[in-house]
Amino acid sequence: MERKWWKEGTVYQIYPRSYADSNGDGIGDIPGIITKLDYLKNLGIDIIWLSPVYQSPNDDNGYDISDYQAIMDEFGTMSDWDQLLQELHDRGMKLIMDLVVNHNSDEHRWFVESRKSLDNPYRDYYIWRAAKADGTEPNNWESIFSGSTWQHDEQTDQYYLHLFAKKQPDLNWENPKVRQEVYDMMTWWLDKGIDGFRMDVINMISKVEGLPDAPNPEGRKYASGGDYFMNGPKIHEYLREMNEQVLSKYDIMTVGETPGVTPEQAIDYVNDDRHELQMLFQFELMDIDSGPGGKWNVVPYTLTDFKRIMSKWQYGLGRGKGWNSLYLNNHDQPRMVSRFGDDSTYRLESAKMLGTLLHTLQGTPYIYQGEEIGMTNVKFDTIEHYQDIETHNMYNEKVHQEGQDPAKVMESIYIKGRDNARTPMQWDDSEHAGFTTGTPWLQVNPNYPQINAKQAVSDPNSIYNYYKRLIQTRRDNLVLVYGEFDELLSDSETFYAYTRTLNEERVLVILNFTCSDQAFELPKEVTYQTAELLISNYEVDPAQDIRNFTTRPYEARVYRLN
Repeated sequence: MERKWWKEGTVYQIYPRSYADSNGDGIGDIPGIITKLDYLKNLGIDIIWLSPVYQSPNDDNGYDISDYQAIMDEFGTMSDWDQLLQELHDRGMKLIMDLVVNHNSDEHRWFVESRKSLDNPYRDYYIWRAAKADGTEPNNWESIFSGSTWQHDEQTDQYYLHLFAKKQPDLNWENPKVRQEVYDMMTWWLDKGIDGFRMDVINMISKVEGLPDAPNPEGRKYASGGDYFMNGPKIHEYLREMNEQVLSKYDIMTVGETPGVTPEQAIDYVNDDRHELQMLFQFELMDIDSGPGGKWNVVPYTLTDFKRIMSKWQYGLGRGKGWNSLYLNNHDQPRMVSRFGDDSTYRLESAKMLGTLLHTLQGTPYIYQGEEIGMTNVKFDTIEHYQDIETHNMYNEKVHQEGQDPAKVMESIYIKGRDNARTPMQWDDSEHAGFTTGTPWLQVNPNYPQINAKQAVSDPNSIYNYYKRLIQTRRDNLVLVYGEFDELLSDSETFYAYTRTLNEERVLVILNFTCSDQAFELPKEVTYQTAELLISNYEVDPAQDIRNFTTRPYEARVYRLN
């Protein structure tokens, strides 16, 4: 067991646009974040992950960067950012920055040059191709945000590749100059004192040679090309080079966002001997309710489906093979209490139960802003109230091009749309939830009078105060950080139960995933003399025999077994 701060810490993700607005323009900013650091310190947060705050035209809310070494005007200045870093470090907290280097903005100076002519020195910083002989796009890949991955550029009569929005051209990692530019920029930020990077879609930087058409058995206009740009042929070569030239020179934390990765592939990214990254965000659980048509084709799933995925990753990266990152929501996903719990009758209980899961598995827990007060999905009446580019592209395609029923399309947006996570942080019950004195860039969820941080901090029974205890319990019990995971009752559609074991220490976790009372029976192979309750989301009689008892809706209990 090699102890590391990034294994023992708890990460809190801030989506700056929606966190706290200090100047009344309706957009969250860095000075606003600074005013909330004591709230986070009080919660027990060790590490802040800041979604992009770099200069950007904001086509994809900052994930289209036009200058990697400048701060977006709406968010403040570089001196504001310097103050944020200083204030975090003064509180013993660390700062992780978002690294977006699969693509940048078409307004970045490299791309402005690149599109000027076929022989421009920056031409090869991006991926340009001529049309096919029949005049169509260079291949049939479908963009993550719908439509083609290719955009025609009249200046040189060629197409450039963009896996995401057309204002997000992909960088050409085959070009060593591009890689050196990226490493120099990373070094610049690390020398300013940051504590690591979360790397946006980092497993997409290597594309298959020749960029061939993707199989298209259904004869659609564009086909999923993920096999040609996820976990590509040179991905590990690039990451080892990045580690050797930059990452290995600092005591930092790295987490790569890697859609489409299996536990077996993940080991190649995160095993210590590989000298690449420390942990990954995998998406297998995030795709659990996605049907054959992708994320918007919502299908039902069972608890055993959920557990099979979670436990597979626990075993797959456990016992020294790697390290997990633990999350149930982020800026791209719906709110976890709405998706995996019950956001009405049992909102408090199910949010606490899901939090217990995240803080008792092997890996580093990530809290997304508002999760700690149980913020929920939102249902806006019309598509006009949504801001997300992915949501609008999908709506236009389904409703205006394919003629689908708008009400049905809106239903899938209510369940899976990214703006569910992006409604402003609910600080109090004043107008706009205390997020801004102006008009918020995205409407606040109307339930803010009931769900807000001011109420949560003052209520000893709140989700916030339960999370505070969870974080402290994990900190006090290294078995919850480093202990081996063993699942119990794997066939149960009611309970997720498991033990964590470190040397002589053993902890038992019991989670009722249903909205009703359920009889729990401890498997006979789990033997113990005494059971000490560490934390629970209901009042529990400490003398109760845990071999047979009735759990309440969404009940969570964690015991130390002696």
